[in-house]
Amino acid sequence: MQTTTKALRAPGIQSGQARMKGFLRRTWPLHLMLLPAVILQLIFGYLPLGGLVIAFKDFKPYDGIWGSAWVGLEHFRFMFEYPDSKQVIINTALIAGLKIMFNIAVPFIFALLLNEVRRSSVKRTVQTLVYLPYFISWVFLGGILTDMLASDGIVNSLLNSWFGIEPILFLGEGNWFRFTVVLSDVWQQFGFGTIVYLAALAGVNPSLYEAAEVDGATRWQQTIHVTIPSLIPIVIVVGTLAMGNILNADFDQIFNLYNPLVYEKGDIIDTFVYRTGILNGQYSFGTAVGIFKSVVGFVLIVIGYRIAYKLADYKIF
Repeated sequence: MQTTTKALRAPGIQSGQARMKGFLRRTWPLHLMLLPAVILQLIFGYLPLGGLVIAFKDFKPYDGIWGSAWVGLEHFRFMFEYPDSKQVIINTALIAGLKIMFNIAVPFIFALLLNEVRRSSVKRTVQTLVYLPYFISWVFLGGILTDMLASDGIVNSLLNSWFGIEPILFLGEGNWFRFTVVLSDVWQQFGFGTIVYLAALAGVNPSLYEAAEVDGATRWQQTIHVTIPSLIPIVIVVGTLAMGNILNADFDQIFNLYNPLVYEKGDIIDTFVYRTGILNGQYSFGTAVGIFKSVVGFVLIVIGYRIAYKLADYKIF
């Protein structure tokens, strides 16, 4: 009986091995091209994870990671008792939440407007122009905005000459700083979001518009009853998946724009970790705050995917 079973399985196993060898023979150049990226990811993405253990230790550089004393959850306890930590979490959630909300609404509205443009050359030109800022680094943009929004910059000069408004400290007052951060982020990001919604609009069945025209629907009514409902699933997906970034307010942008005058309302988790963990040498405390952010982000990502699956039937694979 065992001999018969082996005899029956052998051809299938051999054919499977032959297919695998043939597959590897055809695709080995692709695997070779992928190898450097895999090695870099292992070195810079996974090996450093072992250092997270210092969040549970009183890390001293001269003692090393394993020579430092264990303190358990002391740094996490201190994080929730430290007054600045609470304000930083509030700042991060508020700034990130506003960014998520406007980065969904603005591209959505702009895509609807751009979809109504009939001349394809104009449509492509506008789409390219609004997409270009997405490729500009915040190191570069930060310098431009700092000069433009200074008290004697071009923006305040125009406001004063046209409307008689006194100079505004866009980057020196907390509430104005939040407004500037959200607005500049939307300006940089909405071109990419517009492409997502335009791609979704391209998939709308034209027969729906034809049926609406037969029923006498105006262009505005077609937008309300056909276009917008067709975009709702992608809006749900984008919105729910963005939940994972609720504690990620963009370190690059904040770091290149903020200053001590706006720490109270502009400091976020990433910049707080940078200052406390690296500049002040509190490596264990900074790592504990970073782990807290990562855990919360992971939980929100899982919840977001579940919501996207329930509401829009979105699947990762």
